[in-house]
Amino acid sequence: MSSLKEICSGLSLDPLPPNRGRVPNVPHAPIRTPNLTAEEERLALRNALRYFPPSHHATLAPEFAQELRQYGHIYMYRFCPTLRMRAYPIDQYPCRTRQAASIMLMIMNNLDPAVAQFPQELVTYGGNGQVFSNWAQFCLVMHYLSEMTEEQTLVMYSGHPMGLFPSLPSSPRAIITNGMVIPNYSSRNQYEKMFALGVSMYGQMTAGSYCYIGPQGIVHGTMLTVLNAGRRYLGSDDLSGRVFVTSGLGGMSGAQAKAAVIAGCIGVIAEVDEAPLRKRHEQGWLMEVTSSMDHCIKRIREAKSSKTPLSMGYHGNIVDLWERLLLEYERTGELLVDLGSDQTSLHNPYNGGYYPVQLSFRQANQLMMTDPNRFITMVQESLRRHVKAINNLSEAGMFFWDYGNAFLLEAQRAGADVEKVGGGATEFRYPSYVQHIMGDIFSLGFGPFRWVCTSGDPKDLSVTDNIAATVLEEISAKVTDRIRQQYNDNIRWIREAGKHNMVVGSQARILYSDQKGRVCIALAINQAIADGIVSAPVVISRDHHDVSGTDSPFRETSNVYDGSAFCADMAVQNFVGDAFRGATWVSLHNGGGVGWGEVMNGGFGLLLDGSEEAAKRARLMLNWDVSNGVARRCWSGNTNAYETIQLTMQENAQLRVTMPFPVQDEQVLDRALQG
Repeated sequence: MSSLKEICSGLSLDPLPPNRGRVPNVPHAPIRTPNLTAEEERLALRNALRYFPPSHHATLAPEFAQELRQYGHIYMYRFCPTLRMRAYPIDQYPCRTRQAASIMLMIMNNLDPAVAQFPQELVTYGGNGQVFSNWAQFCLVMHYLSEMTEEQTLVMYSGHPMGLFPSLPSSPRAIITNGMVIPNYSSRNQYEKMFALGVSMYGQMTAGSYCYIGPQGIVHGTMLTVLNAGRRYLGSDDLSGRVFVTSGLGGMSGAQAKAAVIAGCIGVIAEVDEAPLRKRHEQGWLMEVTSSMDHCIKRIREAKSSKTPLSMGYHGNIVDLWERLLLEYERTGELLVDLGSDQTSLHNPYNGGYYPVQLSFRQANQLMMTDPNRFITMVQESLRRHVKAINNLSEAGMFFWDYGNAFLLEAQRAGADVEKVGGGATEFRYPSYVQHIMGDIFSLGFGPFRWVCTSGDPKDLSVTDNIAATVLEEISAKVTDRIRQQYNDNIRWIREAGKHNMVVGSQARILYSDQKGRVCIALAINQAIADGIVSAPVVISRDHHDVSGTDSPFRETSNVYDGSAFCADMAVQNFVGDAFRGATWVSLHNGGGVGWGEVMNGGFGLLLDGSEEAAKRARLMLNWDVSNGVARRCWSGNTNAYETIQLTMQENAQLRVTMPFPVQDEQVLDRALQG
């Protein structure tokens, strides 16, 4: 069993560690099919061997070649550490600066088997959200971080550590870019080749930025989505007896079960892969599991009748479940579902992100490897069936929304009936959850703020929970009723968070807050560290899925209607602005959520250590991190954002935002264009 000191000592070369290959008792990523030519295979092998002295090439080349041909990628399993991956307390990491130790802690949390989807393939969530491309990169990064001073910055190119470069103490300790590809070459096929060659990487959102905190990270957002869907579609805050049907129990989608119960409804989630289903059940996130469709329908009826909150995992295909719900309606006239969505990983539809209803899980995994073209055809056939059942149920009274996973986008590409007559480029028959639900919340400046207690002590988490709730309660007394509703949802969440046992991996918490709330919480936690009330530094961060962090025309910016939904200035500006305003590390990614080539997004980590310098950084950076997106949304014509940024300017004399003048008389346009 290796130690943290050994992990941080760099690549183990003398002697080489034994090649244990794939560990059989953990889930593994689907086999990739990059379709490399003979010359490209040669290049992939040459690129992988660059990490090692020539004296080891004869030993490593054959096994790397075997990995490439057997799994479609060179993961370098030989160099996977034997030490249990988890977020160890920050003081246990060998380092010269705690800023570097905080990054090491977050990296190891992303690779914790309790957290990561495919830990040996360095995939945190989403089927292909990589932390690194191979284990040599992990070893080098940990070594660099352990040696780093506060006058150096680690530069990361798509998983590859380019090295430590001189910088300022005020500079980020790490700058991360993932998948920065020339736009005309940002296609799925090109990605598969580039990843196999080891030259680019899909970091999802918080996988490649080292900021994932387990499915809790999305539970709260999912709970808010379901609550606000009830308010919008069902006209009620009370979801007891209401049924929410969806799919997916992976790293992100696994949040749906817990969120449904917290929101007070009946959540039924289909999952084809038994491993994540069992994992969520063992973690207590799923109350019940069944592979019997008859039993599933029976339990829905019982829970509806008794109005008992329930999270039930159906081990089977979501298309079968939708079609059975439709059949029950046609037979009895009873609509058993009120709200519906989908969280299959359709950003990655042909490599394990979506399993066609015509095949078993095992058959699908086999076919995607042996006959990729036939597999694509079957996925598209399945999507058409999928949408047909949803359409019929929606006509009967169910409310459905797209969860930003490219479901409607890929269904459209498959020829399914999802067109919105007269709709714009980002609009479909059903709204995305941003267009109808979360977009208004983003425009008010609210988004997923999170923190990690680096001590690993649950007591510190409890203290910070109380700090956050107290701060929000104080602010909420002085805001409008609309803002207060958002604050109250989050105060309730944070006051009840401990009892829901949501911690998986690091001692972390998430809540939705606006600009003022984020800054005040960060400053209060920093003061608690200074006063010794919190025993160790705290990392603050957020999901990239936020007010400013992501340009995604089919998700985060799908409610931007001035023609700029396909522009990525906001996410890039956010990355750069966070970097020179005090972030400990920053990241910018191509892809995330909706898929490669469809999104630009970025994130940050900032270490609070109780110092005045940390307070200054947090205040400056967090204010920018929210105002940037609110200003952009205001300029696009969003009235919530207009009001929010006006109030922010009143509170900060140094903030001056260009405000739009809306066209008040449409006839002005008509006359001009007719002339």
